Amino acid sequence: MSEKKYMTIDGIPVEIEGEKNILELCRKIGIKMPTFCYHSELSVYGACRMCMVENEWGGLDAACSTPPKAGASVKTNTERLRRYRKNILELLLANHCRDCTVCENNNKCKLQDLAMRFNIEGVRFPNRAKSTKGEDESSPCISRDAGKCMLCGDCVRVCNEIQQVGAIDFAYRGSNMTISTAFGKPLAESPCVGCGQCVAVCPTGALVVKNHISKVWKAIDDPNVRTSVQIAPAVRVAVGKELNLPEGENVFGKIVAALRRMGFDELYDTTLGADLTVIEETTEFLERLEKGENLPLITSCCPGWVQFCEKKHPEFLPNVSTCRSPMQMMGAILKDRSKNDEKKTFHVAVMPCTGKKFEAEREEFKTEAGPNVDAVITTQELILMIKEAGIMFDRLDPEAVDMPLGTISGAGVIFGVTGGVTEAVLRRVTSDKSRAALLSVATAGQRGKEGIKEFTVPYGEKTLKIAVVSGLGNAEILLNRVKAGEHFDFIEIMACPGGCVNGGGQPYGGRTGIDERSRGLYEADRLQSIRRSQENPAVETLYRDIIGDRAHELLHVDYTKSHK
Repeated sequence: MSEKKYMTIDGIPVEIEGEKNILELCRKIGIKMPTFCYHSELSVYGACRMCMVENEWGGLDAACSTPPKAGASVKTNTERLRRYRKNILELLLANHCRDCTVCENNNKCKLQDLAMRFNIEGVRFPNRAKSTKGEDESSPCISRDAGKCMLCGDCVRVCNEIQQVGAIDFAYRGSNMTISTAFGKPLAESPCVGCGQCVAVCPTGALVVKNHISKVWKAIDDPNVRTSVQIAPAVRVAVGKELNLPEGENVFGKIVAALRRMGFDELYDTTLGADLTVIEETTEFLERLEKGENLPLITSCCPGWVQFCEKKHPEFLPNVSTCRSPMQMMGAILKDRSKNDEKKTFHVAVMPCTGKKFEAEREEFKTEAGPNVDAVITTQELILMIKEAGIMFDRLDPEAVDMPLGTISGAGVIFGVTGGVTEAVLRRVTSDKSRAALLSVATAGQRGKEGIKEFTVPYGEKTLKIAVVSGLGNAEILLNRVKAGEHFDFIEIMACPGGCVNGGGQPYGGRTGIDERSRGLYEADRLQSIRRSQENPAVETLYRDIIGDRAHELLHVDYTKSHK
């Protein structure tokens, strides 16, 4: 039995149990070290120097990049360290646009939080930064303001290490250093796929979600416009924490009540679109499987992944499912349903994803009457609208969406978590309708937060090889394996690690948030009386009354054609 090893922090002996750095040991005993550039999922950068500790020889070490050492002793809170941290904060504030009250990140800014924590009452240095708001509004998903950038590098590392997109990096040196796209081109002309993971980790307001709130309020206030709204599955478990309810709690009914109070005329659940996607995608998969063509079939409901494929791996476009995303299926159906009405319909989608803003503007999803989805607001924007309307969200009684399109299945609900699309498809593929079969599907191998999950399932005389991927860096790894000759029949890819519960438009929740939100969706699925998409009577109604023989027109898209 190995001898226990200890390190002393502020006079407290702390056992070393595999922690990678002193910062983890500090958190272990309840010490909240100040950091800007540290994220446990990213490489150690050590740039901000806010997490310095004083060692027993009088030297200073960065807690994020210094491994624990048995027998060593450090202090985290001395007069010297407090003065040091205040100096850093003053220098950062001197080079930072301080229009806090009109900043999208007001009350969510880490620089603002630490300035208050360390009681910064004044800055001794002249302010050299001005807001460059509007500097880069080229992307339909993300706004950039270099005047608020602290050069912490979080966005660069998540874009390059986790997503392997490489849209941004450091440029120039010294006082001229900035974060830029290649050759300083607008973000829309870069390899950016709009996943929004850079926004999720930005500690200030240098990168924020493109705001479409005013456009939505304008439509709601127009008496000549009928406003309809659809709500994505992952939104229902991400709103609560920001509005005085537990993280991961399913608050869908309250969301519906809030949207109805805001003035929306018609309310729908995108989960019904997910049920349609299951029907169409399963049919497509089985047809390809029978013919042995364009395998593996790769899911198409994630716009960040579709852009990634178009920009970096166009050779895989024939493998991408022709099914539209659930948002676009719902949008097409609802717009088609109201095309002969006197009032113009303005359709809004509430999504966990920044990339959905780009998807809504794609030419493939526009008709002569305009786009199928007129505006996309993220979960973050929905929360802002609820607060702006003065709605006491935690006191609302749950309400239901509009019928007859209000019936959903649990299979559609779990679309919001990585592996959910795969599980929904497997629930339809299996002919056994028993609860034991549902349990068997649930434990097949698609659940869990691992970035790449692989498993096999029997299908008739065949054995299907399936992969579930979240995070575009993991997608890059798996696609290279497929290019090298490895066989898969079905691959689910979600751009954001953990799936839509961790989308770029969700309130940042970290690993804890992903776990709690995922549990919330699986619990919502478990409580549904209908667990399989094909058993949803609303799906039958749609095919009979609206879709008919126009399934290809309303529910499918050819990304191969549009790419050419």
